[in-house]
Amino acid sequence: VKMSAHEINYYEQVLNIRQVVAEAQLEDCDEALNICDLSSVERKFQLWQQHLPRIKPYYAVKCNDDPIIVQTLATLGAGFDCASKNELKQVLDCHVEPERIIFANPCRPVSHLEYARQQHVVKGTVDNEFEIYKLHKHYPNSNLIVRFKSEAKAAQCPLGDKFGCDADIDASALMLLAKALDLTVSQIRNRYMDKCSLNYFLQSQVTGTSFHVGSGCSEFEAYERAIKKAKNIFKFGELLGYDLKLLDIGGGFPGSDDEQFGKIASIVNSAVEKHFPDERIEIIAEPGRFFVAAAYTLVCKIHAKREVRNAAGKLDTVMYYLNDGVYGSFNCILYDHQVVTAVHYLDDAANLPTFKSLIWGPSCDALDKANLRLPNLNRGDLIGFPNMGAYTVPIASAFNGFPLPKTLYFKAM
Repeated sequence: VKMSAHEINYYEQVLNIRQVVAEAQLEDCDEALNICDLSSVERKFQLWQQHLPRIKPYYAVKCNDDPIIVQTLATLGAGFDCASKNELKQVLDCHVEPERIIFANPCRPVSHLEYARQQHVVKGTVDNEFEIYKLHKHYPNSNLIVRFKSEAKAAQCPLGDKFGCDADIDASALMLLAKALDLTVSQIRNRYMDKCSLNYFLQSQVTGTSFHVGSGCSEFEAYERAIKKAKNIFKFGELLGYDLKLLDIGGGFPGSDDEQFGKIASIVNSAVEKHFPDERIEIIAEPGRFFVAAAYTLVCKIHAKREVRNAAGKLDTVMYYLNDGVYGSFNCILYDHQVVTAVHYLDDAANLPTFKSLIWGPSCDALDKANLRLPNLNRGDLIGFPNMGAYTVPIASAFNGFPLPKTLYFKAM
């Protein structure tokens, strides 16, 4: 992805949002703006390598599919967690090798499986017998990575109700079914020998297991618990004659709290050293918000204001109407259960009194709102919202005809 000079600026020091706001002349614009600091993405990648050197990150594209973000991570050497044909295509178009991709959606349409087969993306998750039968028919030479359920007790977005089999019973049953169907070299050799090498065939089997403790995990011990379960699945697979060589520990890593990430990394490293000391076992993860949440700051303008008073005439709530809302970038409030924080670009802001405030998005829907405490602001003032890079951009829509925020990219030298 190429960016022209006016699309990306470089700063010698940390990105100064106030400076960007001034240079972008947002006071004269009625549209919201995303400010993306690519240096933050690069720093997060370095932080990952520092704390989890054995575990390769496969970026969850669904978190933020901005082409600049995807290309940046591809250049850094990240792998990618894709959930659909379009995500696969986007990543492959960045010249990412198929070996750096995992098709981590346990329930995929046949046409998407066929595209993955055509592109030789062999790693994919599975968590039920119907999907194994589907793979047996449409993609018999895919690597089966059995996804089991092992949720944290506290997570921003739990996933166990939708994905993951029972680790103690179903995981072994799925491996037995795959063995019975013989998703191995003997079945596919004649069908695909003209297209692939023997080395490609030798990968065609149950090759590993995966889990996801939940997006935005806040019970860090969940990782150790899940890794221990994964070890038991590996043992059973070995009894069946499978050469299990991949462990996928999923996502759940925080995007704006490096101290918490350090604690998680310590737990993960200890569990891996205990249960998977063999360095030949490849260990990957599926971080999404970890890389991009802190990279984005959304800047909105107040285009209208209203004061609500109680029966005695005392000010109760100040309402501000912004140029972005829950159908745009703030969809994270509804879908990702995010609690947004606001930064106001006023002089001496720390000493100003704050009031109970209600911010409304631009749509005509009364659901389009969020509660905050803000100082007394006026029409035309700007409000910034940090940590807006995760599960915002790809879900936003132009509902009611209001445009989506544009993005400016910045990078420290």
